[in-house]
Amino acid sequence: RVQLVESGGGSVQAGGSLRLSCVDSGYTYSGECVGWFRQAPGKGREAVAAIYNGGSSTIYADSVKGRFTISQDNAKNTVYLQMNSLKPEDAAMYYCAARTMSPIVCGPDERWYNYWGQGTQVTVSS
Repeated sequence: RVQLVESGGGSVQAGGSLRLSCVDSGYTYSGECVGWFRQAPGKGREAVAAIYNGGSSTIYADSVKGRFTISQDNAKNTVYLQMNSLKPEDAAMYYCAARTMSPIVCGPDERWYNYWGQGTQVTVSS
C-alpha cells in the first residue's frame, strides 16, 4: 500500500533554502512519476516539479526553474525537492503525489496522480 509522507517544511527568510522530502513507505520507486505540488491560501493547486524514468527525467514549472531541484533516492524510497533562493510567493502547503498506474505519464496535471501525501507547510518571510 502506497503511503506518501512529506517533511522538511518550515519558515525561512527570502533568499533562504529548504529541502523537502517525500517518503513512500509502501512502494518502491522505479519507473513511476512523482510530483511536487503547492497550494497557497485562496489559490488553486500548482504543479512545481516532477520526476520519472527512475529519476533520470525531470519537469519544472517556469516559476521555479533554476531555483528548485527535484531528485530521487531509490534506495531510500524518497523524492527530494531542494528549494533555493526562496521568495515570499513560494510560501504554500507543499504536497507530493505519485502516479503508479499504467501508463506512466508525468507532468503538471494533478488528475494523473493516484496517491497524495498530507503536505508540509513552507513559509517565506520578506
